[in-house]
Amino acid sequence: MPVKKVVTSEKLPIKLWLDQVDAGAMEQAKNLANLPFIFRHVALMPDTHQGYGMPIGGVIATEDMVIPNAVGVDIGCGMGAVQTSLTEISPDKLKLVLSAIRHKVPLGFKHHRRPQDRDLMPRPPAPLPELPVVAEEYHNALYQLGTLGGGNHFIEIQKGSDGHIWLMVHSGSRNLGFKVANYYNRLAAALNRQEGSRIPPGWQLAYLPIASPVGQSYLHEMGYCVDFAYANRALMISRIKEALQEVLGQVTFAPVINIAHNYAALEEHYGKRVIVHRKGATRALAGEIGIIPGSQGTPSYLVRGRGNPESFSSCSHGAGRKMGRKQAQRQLNLEQEKKRLDQQGIIHAVRSARDLDEAAGAYKEIDQVISDQLDLVEVLVELRPLAVIKG
Repeated sequence: MPVKKVVTSEKLPIKLWLDQVDAGAMEQAKNLANLPFIFRHVALMPDTHQGYGMPIGGVIATEDMVIPNAVGVDIGCGMGAVQTSLTEISPDKLKLVLSAIRHKVPLGFKHHRRPQDRDLMPRPPAPLPELPVVAEEYHNALYQLGTLGGGNHFIEIQKGSDGHIWLMVHSGSRNLGFKVANYYNRLAAALNRQEGSRIPPGWQLAYLPIASPVGQSYLHEMGYCVDFAYANRALMISRIKEALQEVLGQVTFAPVINIAHNYAALEEHYGKRVIVHRKGATRALAGEIGIIPGSQGTPSYLVRGRGNPESFSSCSHGAGRKMGRKQAQRQLNLEQEKKRLDQQGIIHAVRSARDLDEAAGAYKEIDQVISDQLDLVEVLVELRPLAVIKG
């Protein structure tokens, strides 16, 4: 299925892989399409919804500029997945595995009581004194490495359409990415004011020239956060593997798939070197393996990219929200959401009205999201949840 809609009312086109987009996200997309340094067009993935400055699910390419808010605050957030040698797991064993995982992986705002091994941390791209935020937060990050975080982050044990049990983790760069994002967004906003930028501050799209010292500093610190998020997921997956082996004995594992969906990177598109910003979007180069998770209680998908140039070789990063967190807590029915999960036999994390912000009813239908982007990716494996741990 090709692009569903093209909006041509702005300076550059906006290409949509969805039938309907909320008004706030469309307004943000129009702001992006009128920036002077945007390359060719704005692309909105099927899971698009309003974010800060740029819609989540948005993809843009820029010439010579980087926009911190077009990456977001959870830099490097992404997915990790691994196929196990198991083909079945009983509910009783599953509960024991979940208990062991909770002992090994701090959830929500919790950190490790002791710093983790420095050898597990990424190597900085420059000396630490040249990375002001990373240098300041490095010690704290040692306690956060291998921790899940809150919000929509999760650990799942799944049954694949390939017959295997899978492990999946969704997490990011924890407080490190948050601090880097906010620091450089404030700095960009101040510099834009000083330079008399004509871009309205209310658009929340402050930018930095990549050739400038501060632009280079952001790229270095952002890159470190992406690497930290990769290391964070890798350590959690290692500990989840340990939990599985402690309960079930000999289990072997395929290589880990570990991808990001919040970052900016220098890439070539339409014959030009540009900075591609993916905010809640997954890279989908031709032949590249990606992960598109569903919401709690719905399938996730292992996919192969088709390298579609119109999306800047990108696809969605998940199902995408259709309700804000507080709206979901107000409007969704707790018993109905629990029943939806219980009837599938899923061990889940919906206990009270407070948990409804992450219930399936707060998200778009993942099957429709997948259907809307079959020109971007090919589905390889469907992964149905057996058990969910939320942050």
